[in-house]
Amino acid sequence: MSVKKPELLAPAGTIEKMKYALAYGADAVYAGVPRFSLRARENDFTQKNLREAIQYVQGRNKRIYLTMNIFPHNRKIESFERMLAVVADLKPDGLIMADPGMIMVVRERYPELDIHLSTQANTINWQTVRFWQRMGLKRIILSRELSIEEIIEIRQHNPEMELETFIHGAICIAYSGRCLLSNYFTHRDANQGTCTNACRWQYNVYSEPESLQNERDLYHPIKGNYYLEETDRPGELMAVDEDEHGTYIMNAKDLSTIHILNELIEAGIDSLKIEGRTKSAYYVSMITRAYRLAIDAYMQDGQVPEPLTREVYSVANRGYISGFLERNPHSEGQNYEESHSTYQSRLFAALVDEWDEDRRLARVRVRNRFEKGDPMELVMPDKIISFKVEEMFDIDGQPVTVAHGGGMDIQIRLPQRPTSFSILRKVAEFV
Repeated sequence: MSVKKPELLAPAGTIEKMKYALAYGADAVYAGVPRFSLRARENDFTQKNLREAIQYVQGRNKRIYLTMNIFPHNRKIESFERMLAVVADLKPDGLIMADPGMIMVVRERYPELDIHLSTQANTINWQTVRFWQRMGLKRIILSRELSIEEIIEIRQHNPEMELETFIHGAICIAYSGRCLLSNYFTHRDANQGTCTNACRWQYNVYSEPESLQNERDLYHPIKGNYYLEETDRPGELMAVDEDEHGTYIMNAKDLSTIHILNELIEAGIDSLKIEGRTKSAYYVSMITRAYRLAIDAYMQDGQVPEPLTREVYSVANRGYISGFLERNPHSEGQNYEESHSTYQSRLFAALVDEWDEDRRLARVRVRNRFEKGDPMELVMPDKIISFKVEEMFDIDGQPVTVAHGGGMDIQIRLPQRPTSFSILRKVAEFV
């Protein structure tokens, strides 16, 4: 049986990130509908620019899926249904949903809309896939808790249903993303799109703090138990059983599957999905580019080049695992020491906006500090060029030796004319 080339699906947290994703090789993107996506707090899409986004994507013969995967309470049903009417008029290539009642509304009122079942709905077996196929859904976004063997079995029982799985990005501590921590700590519900990522916060662990020595019975009757304190909420202590490491006890490592991409393609998955609507344009571009090249290489030569495996480490990460695809990672799936990266080999420096051919200078938006003499790379969708910073100028044309982070614009001499959507990154030792 010939292997089908899968779709590469990238996140579109903003219009700009969407354009970078497409430039770096995405076949399709997914964007959140305002108020009804599980990234409601980090979503700058409006009804107007959703229409612009759909026109932009479809005008390039690519696909865009809109996410409406919250589980609405009664008070949100009316507004949800009003938005469905708007979305149907926009004619996206698919609608990502989780709530069965809202799915029923779409099937009844807008049968022309393709529905993709969100991973939030937690599909973990082939009978569930059969059920949703009978309900008229086009695609199932599988639960992240599945192994490759389970995915293969689902495919064997459901050969006509499109299957999608996550291949890269952050992993949530909660089962299929259904978490109550954010609601508990800050009254912002992850299941309504307003997660505060409390699992990423730093926590102190105490063995009976001094403040509790005379109040032990109030908290826990057994001497020697441990207490958790979030660093931004001193004095608010919670009894816990955790007795190792002491920090970031809920901080999962990130997902990366580039080393087993061949197995996922052979499993017959239709769409390979990158997580990261809240990540930077740099993240979206570099990760999309790596997996684009990996998929193309495997389809042509039957293997993924080793440099592409290393390339995913050019982006900030918490350490990589393959999720549950190969095995249950147990404690190896957690990064107990910190919530940020210590594994980057490249640092995001700037986005290239304009090019002065006569002066051979590029105007760039600086995102992180770099200096004259630093080793750099000019990253373009089709190539990467290494160079050292030789000359930089401020916008008024005055020489500078340091480009400070924080969004300032500077002019920098580049080794060649950059293409659209070019990015500068600084070469670094693992930091």
